[in-house]
Amino acid sequence: MKFCSNCGSAVAVKIPAGDTLPRHVCDACGTIHYQNPKMIVGCIAEWEHRILLCRRAIEPRLGLWTVPAGFMENGETTMQGAARETLEEANARVEIGPLYAMYNIPHINQVYILFRARLLDLDFSAGSESLEVRLFDEAEVPWDQLAFATVRNTLTHYYADRKAGEYHFHLGTIEQSPRRN
Repeated sequence: MKFCSNCGSAVAVKIPAGDTLPRHVCDACGTIHYQNPKMIVGCIAEWEHRILLCRRAIEPRLGLWTVPAGFMENGETTMQGAARETLEEANARVEIGPLYAMYNIPHINQVYILFRARLLDLDFSAGSESLEVRLFDEAEVPWDQLAFATVRNTLTHYYADRKAGEYHFHLGTIEQSPRRN
């Protein structure tokens, strides 16, 4: 950030009085510009022991598979956001169920929130951010083509919980993986 969105003047990075972290601060109008993590909301959409996955039509991770999920919008709840993202990415209508997993991803300033959900019907198709969508049973999940560690971890827990006959809430942190040369 170089300029204040309030008055247009240049901003400086400094620790405001009463704070402990550096922030973008406008010396002209005094506005403190806080930058906070982005919330990603989505769901594991279930239909008769199969789950709905979307093959990404956008970067990052173009062409890889994920559960329907995306950035939460202002003015909506996490559950509304998960249902909206499922409709946008898979043209699928869902009944959002219990909160299932939450992952902190501090190195990219995101928090991933995933619910279990029930597909309301089989009328789904690829949305603008998906190349294709389809239902997978456990043996068909393309584990080596999953887009994100959050999805891999969540589905690993999901299938283990299903085998155990009881679903639990899962909380974790995804650390930055070392760069490969």
